Amino acid sequence: MREEVARTGERENRLRARIAGIGMAVGERVLTNFDLEKMVDTSDEWIVTRTGIRERRVAAPETALSDLAFSAGREALAGAGISPRELDLVVVGTVTPDMTFPATACLLAERLGANGVAAFDLSSGCTGFLYGCAVAAGMIEAGRVERALVVGGDVLSRITDWQDRSTCVLFGDGVGAAVLVAERGARGFLGFRLGSDGSGGRHLYLPAGGSRLPASAETVAQRLHYIHMNGQEVFKFAVRITEEASLGLLSDLGLTPEDVDLFVPHQANLRIVDAAVRRLGFPEEKVMVNLERYGNMSAGSIPVALYEAVGAGRLSPGDLVLMVAFGAGLSWAAAACRG
Repeated sequence: MREEVARTGERENRLRARIAGIGMAVGERVLTNFDLEKMVDTSDEWIVTRTGIRERRVAAPETALSDLAFSAGREALAGAGISPRELDLVVVGTVTPDMTFPATACLLAERLGANGVAAFDLSSGCTGFLYGCAVAAGMIEAGRVERALVVGGDVLSRITDWQDRSTCVLFGDGVGAAVLVAERGARGFLGFRLGSDGSGGRHLYLPAGGSRLPASAETVAQRLHYIHMNGQEVFKFAVRITEEASLGLLSDLGLTPEDVDLFVPHQANLRIVDAAVRRLGFPEEKVMVNLERYGNMSAGSIPVALYEAVGAGRLSPGDLVLMVAFGAGLSWAAAACRG
């Protein structure tokens, strides 16, 4: 009994990373399914039936990822009551940086006024935000940093083939940002489960533009600078890994699905969400879904959904939030956080 009390006290006094502020920004233009009917051979009924998406946001031609990240980051900092000068770390999870280098995180830190801060990008597709939180939380728990800004988001309209009806109906532009602070107690991130299976990388990728296929007239003509996806394979992987990552993380923490107050899955496809939710047994009122208005915003999906859940009053102090994402790699990430 004394050992159990001691372990409980140790957990409650553990240094954790807590989300102190959150922000979001999405593309300026609303692109509906009816707009897409005029662009490719598709229909509103076809898109809604197969994806659950009714509209998505598209950034203006002059808007880069750092522009959306700046808006979201500034809102997150204001919500946390923290000055950019107080940050120790800026992490940006994205596959659509402003440019190959320097890192968009460096550009964002300078624009926010966080000069001298450690800053870097990470690329893991739709899992980018949770991977970024895992890295930042690990550094906070190790005592290396006290305050971090984690941004997840993409401007996928820049790499979407608007002639491919199987993919262009899915994606939107958006960014979410969270300020993580060091705090002792029971609140904050409780744990993560991250993984990847490179054998499935061929099912979701952008072929050209890297060192394997540098940009050339031929790669442009062959439309190799756009997203290529095997939808059926990604669907099967997503449903399976959402369940496995969720149950695995909860088991690691000595918890069950019944302990979860809000489930925030990656907003890729309503059929994927519904299938995973049925397997996990979550009731509808415990699931956050907003993809009908935004589509798949890649690394921006989870933080924007979390932002809207907070704004809608769906979270109370002490609630347990389970977030799960899957994406290019193929990669996956699950995170449990107590608010």
